[in-house]
Amino acid sequence: MQATPLDTQGASEIRRAGVDLNGLMTVLGKHLYSTPVVALRELVQNAHDSLLRRRLEQADWQEAGRIEVHGDPVNGIVRIVDTGAGLTQQEIHDYLATVGVGYTRGLRQAGEDDDGLIGMFGLGFLSAFVLARRVTVRTTSYQQPGLGHCYVSSNAEQYTVSPMPPRAVGTEVVLELHGSYTHLAQEQTLRDILGRYCALLGEPIHIGHDARAINPEPPPWRPQAGVALHPLQAQRRALEFAAHFERSFEPIACMPLRAEGGSDAVGLLWVQDGATYGTSDNRNLSVFVRGMLLDDDARDLLPPWAGFIGGVIESSRLTPTASREDLQRDDIYSAVQHALGEALIDGLVDIARQQPEAWRRILARHNEALLGASLCDDRLFQLLLEHVRVPSSQGDIRASELPSRGAVHVILDSGGGFEEMLFRAMGVPVAHGNRYAVVPFLRRWTEGKGMRLVELGTEQGNRALFQTDTLPEAELAWLQTHLGDGEQLLPAHFSPAELPVVVVPDREAELKRRLEDDENDKRVSMAALRLARQFTARIVARAPSRLYLNLDNPAVQALLAAMRAGNPQAEAAARLLRSLKVIVSAQGRAQDGGAASSDLNRAFGDIAEALQQMLQPR
Repeated sequence: MQATPLDTQGASEIRRAGVDLNGLMTVLGKHLYSTPVVALRELVQNAHDSLLRRRLEQADWQEAGRIEVHGDPVNGIVRIVDTGAGLTQQEIHDYLATVGVGYTRGLRQAGEDDDGLIGMFGLGFLSAFVLARRVTVRTTSYQQPGLGHCYVSSNAEQYTVSPMPPRAVGTEVVLELHGSYTHLAQEQTLRDILGRYCALLGEPIHIGHDARAINPEPPPWRPQAGVALHPLQAQRRALEFAAHFERSFEPIACMPLRAEGGSDAVGLLWVQDGATYGTSDNRNLSVFVRGMLLDDDARDLLPPWAGFIGGVIESSRLTPTASREDLQRDDIYSAVQHALGEALIDGLVDIARQQPEAWRRILARHNEALLGASLCDDRLFQLLLEHVRVPSSQGDIRASELPSRGAVHVILDSGGGFEEMLFRAMGVPVAHGNRYAVVPFLRRWTEGKGMRLVELGTEQGNRALFQTDTLPEAELAWLQTHLGDGEQLLPAHFSPAELPVVVVPDREAELKRRLEDDENDKRVSMAALRLARQFTARIVARAPSRLYLNLDNPAVQALLAAMRAGNPQAEAAARLLRSLKVIVSAQGRAQDGGAASSDLNRAFGDIAEALQQMLQPR
């Protein structure tokens, strides 16, 4: 190529970029697709578009289209035959043998975009060379029904085109498979692959000479002229369709997706009949673009809270990537994403109203996930606030069953501890705030009901439970010596009066200690650790727990009276009370099994010694 000087100094010149066709063909033919079986989809897509092209251009052709895929496992051959428009010799050169130029794209640009044409990039035919060591195309165009042409190539770079006797109008593509792909010639394998990719195509596709197409039924959202279904029949048909696509679970109930706003997507969503936890993510969504499966794991289109939802949708406006295995994240993608979220919320509301049995199953299977989902949208919260159950010391119960004494009580620790024991004695349920979404749900629920939420184990929560009082310093010192094990002893009044002592862990102090543990430096990023320590720096160093002594308890009153009177049995009584404290507080230390076991053994020993001391004859 001759360089063109741009200035007398020779600083710049214009050159035409070179193209390494061999390298380009290798990249496009062998690395464009994530799995070789996509090649079968691309070739069936070409056959499908050829049928639509013939209907568009040959107005007098009224016959039913047909696509056949034949497998010959003995010889390792797959044939794709269609009754579409066929190709002239010039079209073979212009479209079949030219990378990046497709006849379908030209039709769409000419205004035929809404007629179900799939192809966009002019790359699909290259996929044949992923599978085949040689590709033969025999074709007769409707424009020249008296002429036949045969294209043959082994690498898509060099090819021959020869005249041949005319065949019926249409095209036959013959793949002589590489040895590693001969298994694709099994007709059952072809049926499985194409039954997945081509399930929504409007043109019938037959495997071998099977009279029944692999795509016999239109999806439920496509209207059928003259067919009206009773609502129960429509539900049953939707569930049968969903079961065909749902890989892991039985569908419980279905919800339609309609084209709304900036989204043209239509389809079907369903709730899976499989138990989930709050963080379970079993989302699965198959996306069809113009009837052809593009992505069967498009879960990111569904809301993050919808971990129990499956679906199938189709769109003409979603834009595929060049490999047609993923979607471009553009405005249409965002519009479809929004439409799916709206359809799910509206669908759950309709199921709750119209399908009570299915709604009960959904609540039973996905209660925890729905608890979190309710926080993502006010409509979901209003739907679920009286239905979802909250884990508590009395089992899973509705939020309306939690209030007691004008408040809802929630324990933030995972170990149970004094709070569960205390409220069990009072017959009051305590919500388990360490479980998924419980605390934020209850905060919102109590705010709406005008109630208090008492978070047990925090300073605010303790003030709501314990009314502290005072004792003389000398008495406090004596009690600290005989009852304490490093706790901060606080005289108080609390319910029930039958409970003499309660040990309350200082959860805020525990947080401070954990974050300041040197080992956390290894597990927490320094930026996150600095932010956490800014919070814990406001927590002054204090005892790891508090020992509340119930001044309303008769045994405590008797102990105080014996201590003040100098009764020698006071120490033995205090030892018994201290042992009771250890036994009760050990309930909340399951995570520290060794220490709890040691303390319990010592407490039982102290009980025996105290009884012996008190029973000795005087």
